Amino acid sequence: MSDEFYRIKRLPPYVIAEVNAMRHEARRAGRDIIDLGMGNPDHPPPQHVIDKLCEVAAKPGAHGYSQSKGIPGLRKAQANYYGRRFNVDLDPDREVVVTMGSKEGLSSMATAITAPGDVILAPSPSYPIHTFGFIIAGATIRSVPTRPDERYWRALENAMDYTVPRPTVLVVNYPSNPTAETVDLAFYERLVAWAKENRVWVLSDLAYSELYYDGKPTRSILEVPGAKDVAVEFTSMSKTYSMAGWRMGFAVGNPTLISALTRVKSYLDYGAFTPIQAAA
Repeated sequence: MSDEFYRIKRLPPYVIAEVNAMRHEARRAGRDIIDLGMGNPDHPPPQHVIDKLCEVAAKPGAHGYSQSKGIPGLRKAQANYYGRRFNVDLDPDREVVVTMGSKEGLSSMATAITAPGDVILAPSPSYPIHTFGFIIAGATIRSVPTRPDERYWRALENAMDYTVPRPTVLVVNYPSNPTAETVDLAFYERLVAWAKENRVWVLSDLAYSELYYDGKPTRSILEVPGAKDVAVEFTSMSKTYSMAGWRMGFAVGNPTLISALTRVKSYLDYGAFTPIQAAA
């Protein structure tokens, strides 16, 4: 009967879950497996992070419902990170929301801003949530390349000229998963100008913000003046601090998009466990 459900019919088996199942069966059969599937960290989080988690968890008042948008101190800390790292000013109350990892943030954003039949531009190949988060929300996906060369810009222009209805959202992910391609600030400057001209929202997945290629710090789209007019960016604690299983991430940027995401999340969750937010 499950194949009759509208959304399930649009979802193939999740590729990472399939790989995990194959790994489990192989290990149960006694085979020696090197797991490259999930990208799990091979070191624990810093000790002071674990210590803070334990300290706050020991407090009797820390076990009630938390705040869906994130506790104020954590939102302020994320704004301070963007100030230090990217020289970007963020309002912790209007331009920052805490998510349960960037994956949940992207999915909830898709639910918040997508109407059935909307056309979304997403990279191909891509991390699954970049497409299926919007498919779950009822959208149609039009693929664009990941390689940031002139073919990329032609694909964007063709999408705007020949797609009905016109696309409303573009997803970008640099450094890219799975291709590891990167972009410079000039790419983001051109992208912001294109998005404003075509009235398209840009969702930037910067989960790999602290991977530096050739010693060059990874750039943020929000470094571009005026980017907050059209863009929101997602980051994560998973890779930088080996906190993959803690499910802790952020969305920052355009206050209209952040407000929409915050409202949807207020219905879906009460936020991550407060000691996890304090440790983050």
